Amino acid sequence: MLKNKDPIKGWRKKNKSPSLSEVFSTVYVPKKKGIWRKFFAFTGPGLLIAVGYMDPGNWATDIAGGSKFGYMLLSVIFISNIFAIILQHLSLKLGIVCERDLAQACRDHYPPFISFILWILCEIAIASCDLAEIIGSVLALKLLFGIPITWGVLITTIDVLLILFFQYKGFRYIESVVAVLIFTILICFSFEIISSKPEILPILKGIIPNPEIIKNSHSFYISIGILGATVMPHNLYLHSSIIQTRNYQRTIEGKKMAIKYATIDSTLSLSLAFFINAAILIISAATFHKYGHTEVADILDAHKLLSPILGSSLSGVFFALALLASGQNSTLTGTLSGQIVMEGFLHIRLKPWVRRLITRLIAIVPAMIASIIYGEKGTAELLIISQIILSIQLSFAIIPLVNFTGDYNKMGLFVNGPFLKILSWFITIIIVLLNLVLLYNTFQ
Repeated sequence: MLKNKDPIKGWRKKNKSPSLSEVFSTVYVPKKKGIWRKFFAFTGPGLLIAVGYMDPGNWATDIAGGSKFGYMLLSVIFISNIFAIILQHLSLKLGIVCERDLAQACRDHYPPFISFILWILCEIAIASCDLAEIIGSVLALKLLFGIPITWGVLITTIDVLLILFFQYKGFRYIESVVAVLIFTILICFSFEIISSKPEILPILKGIIPNPEIIKNSHSFYISIGILGATVMPHNLYLHSSIIQTRNYQRTIEGKKMAIKYATIDSTLSLSLAFFINAAILIISAATFHKYGHTEVADILDAHKLLSPILGSSLSGVFFALALLASGQNSTLTGTLSGQIVMEGFLHIRLKPWVRRLITRLIAIVPAMIASIIYGEKGTAELLIISQIILSIQLSFAIIPLVNFTGDYNKMGLFVNGPFLKILSWFITIIIVLLNLVLLYNTFQ
């Protein structure tokens, strides 16, 4: 009797409407074709999620970590990526099994007041992420075309039109654009790594966790920033929604198949994100740290030093081009996340351009103030702070996700097994404790 219980009945409220209803179940999934055709049908959401793990906020923390501590913080990127793979698996499983995104799940489980608080926290995280995207795009425009930072901040509002164009074309178009931008970043950093000629043994040693990371307050601070930049809280909301764009059979067998291929897609995409994140830190360690430039934490400073050290003007061009692709990529996924969160928590539907404009205007204010008063250094500091805010908010997204996917009344036969349940709560506790330590150190 219990085994046949409908997981939908485990929710306090019924699901009123599908997530992202305009693209819900619109991507065709072949029912009787081969493995590769099915896998191709599920590729795309993982790349959209991977974007959040290689946005400009990651650049600031990775550059700072590499220049100051060499390869030591590679282990932090590696562990953060493992955390991300597990948490994204839980997120896509929630969306497939319960046909709710994480925001809808919170609304349908928690009292209205709690849901409202979670919505506010999530909006702060999205605004922080958007702030990083603005700064990244602005710095890239300055490096490529010499556009002043203040003007660059205003120019970034134009990407609203870009978002609208691709959103109306169809969801596969968005995924294709993201894929092109990701592989642009990949090509750029492949060139940078070959040019920097890093040492293999120190890299392998850096993947092994070092106790000095926790003992040194500066390395610990940067590590928390890396964690916040890698395991993006709003990505958990995003993945649970966009996986529902696939037109798989809404049966037990169909959901098992969807979880299988979506997890493969997510894991491969996040492995690609790990390579790019690691590449940024490795390049920083192999160029700046190796030659004594241990205080480089600014993207503009990194760009100035990169070409002279590597002896190639193309290094600076590829660096700036990858930064611009990173900022625009994150803009696409940030828009979707904002739409999902607002519709899911509040059941309020806004036109995409209105939603995008609100988020961008919220983020533009601090970026403009920092650029006018403090100039380039102010934007660099904002970049680091934005990632710390993301890390602090992360706990409020992870705890509901782990709780829901571990609840048999909500997940039925798809509930987390004992090992996954213990592992996911272990990851949650680590993240919560690290953030408490971060807050303590910050106030101290």
